[in-house]
Amino acid sequence: MTNPADRLVDLLDLEQIQVDIFRGRSPQESLQRVFGGQVAGQALVAAGRTTDGDRPVHSLHAYFLRPGRPGVPIVYQVERIRDGRSFTTRRVTAVQQGRTIFVLTASFHRPEEGPFEHQLPPARKVPDPESLPTVMEEVRAHLGALPEQLERMARRQPFDIRYADRLRWSAEEVKGAEPRSAVWMRAVGPLGDDPLVHTCALTYASDMTLLDAVRLPVEPLWGRRNFDMASLDHAMWFHRPFRADEWFLYDQESPIATGGRGLARGRIYDVEGRLLVSVVQEGLFRAL
Repeated sequence: MTNPADRLVDLLDLEQIQVDIFRGRSPQESLQRVFGGQVAGQALVAAGRTTDGDRPVHSLHAYFLRPGRPGVPIVYQVERIRDGRSFTTRRVTAVQQGRTIFVLTASFHRPEEGPFEHQLPPARKVPDPESLPTVMEEVRAHLGALPEQLERMARRQPFDIRYADRLRWSAEEVKGAEPRSAVWMRAVGPLGDDPLVHTCALTYASDMTLLDAVRLPVEPLWGRRNFDMASLDHAMWFHRPFRADEWFLYDQESPIATGGRGLARGRIYDVEGRLLVSVVQEGLFRAL
């Protein structure tokens, strides 16, 4: 069986159809719609393929417009907005079956030395990742043998995810919980040495658990869901170089949920507590 990390790298390796037009695979999964992190990661690959490669991504802003269909290829059309002395800007439109499902604007910045640096320390200390169970170990311990669908998902999961706080399984445990969550993550295998691949892989991972913080006060993260949720928009700022196949801490919180929408923000740190990436996302929540 192919390593899930290798499958992720393959998923991010787009086919170039024409100049500035790329095609990405969309695996046939048992999901109702394509995972948003996949579309964001592939769109960022498309944007990066149209640059010289000497300017890392420093930010992206994206909107999820329509649900994508699993198993149907997605075409990424890149518009070259600007090539400046220090910054490069690209706009990417993702099209599936003739309909726009996603748009992204990405900015690339030539590395340079700033006149000063500062960073707030991480908001809290959490256990080391190696001391924590994987999320599937926690689920198995609670449920026993995993249902077949979850077992398939676990085998295909490209990231090792470990929650810093134990999972809650009942309405009683959820009651009074703060809208905060922290997870350690890393790719389950090596991703190679291309910095763009690591940036796009982390973009993929950034959509996996961020909206957990919105749901924490109202329902357990695992088990039957009472709410349907979908990502509306997504923004990221990349502060320092990193590798997505090394441990990073994703500290997440939701400052507000109202009007059927929940806002979540995340800070991604390395094991030394250096801030690598800042993330903000809004999601739509509707009762089932």
